[in-house]
Amino acid sequence: MSLPPIEIETGPNPTATVLLMHGLGADGNDFVPIANELDLSAVGPVRFVFPNAPVMPVTINGGYRMPAWYDILGPGQPEDETGLRSSQAAIEALLAKEKGRGIPAGRIVIAGFSQGCAMSFMTGLRHPERLAGIVGLSGYLPLAETIATERSPANQSTPIFQVHGQRDGVIPIARATYGRDALKALGYDVEWHEYPMEHSVCMEEIADLNAFLLRVLA
Repeated sequence: MSLPPIEIETGPNPTATVLLMHGLGADGNDFVPIANELDLSAVGPVRFVFPNAPVMPVTINGGYRMPAWYDILGPGQPEDETGLRSSQAAIEALLAKEKGRGIPAGRIVIAGFSQGCAMSFMTGLRHPERLAGIVGLSGYLPLAETIATERSPANQSTPIFQVHGQRDGVIPIARATYGRDALKALGYDVEWHEYPMEHSVCMEEIADLNAFLLRVLA
């Protein structure tokens, strides 16, 4: 069971939503400071939604219970497809809630960091309505072999913003570029950036993300 998402609105009656998912072991508070660094005033009031992942045992961390969107079994082990699809359903429910509050899919950006990046790709590429944008920060494309058959035609032309640290020791950049190249091979518009950083976020990245959000929400 996860906690309710954290929500921040930059003004009354938001006209767009940015849904931003945290990484393994963190929570919805993790990216609130990032949102405060963004200036999206040019696109009108924006609602930031920061979901909280459920707490579960994580195999690669000795079964220790922590916030996680899905289990990680370890190098060379299969992906936790059940966990990925369960969290996908939870994120879909949040997207449905935003639509119910008057924000159309075309005014919603789905984003995430690390495990949250995987969930952004997992959900955004399969969503049945066209989203404004899909953002993947320091993560990878999960269940890559299923994208070709499961992807939604609605989001074939949705802009994708993907970034990674050149010194990332948690998720090697090669895993991120593998997903990038797989998406490009399927015809997706991927804006790729890499930075001289580890498994983290840098100011240059925030500036590039700001420009991307202004463009897709204009």
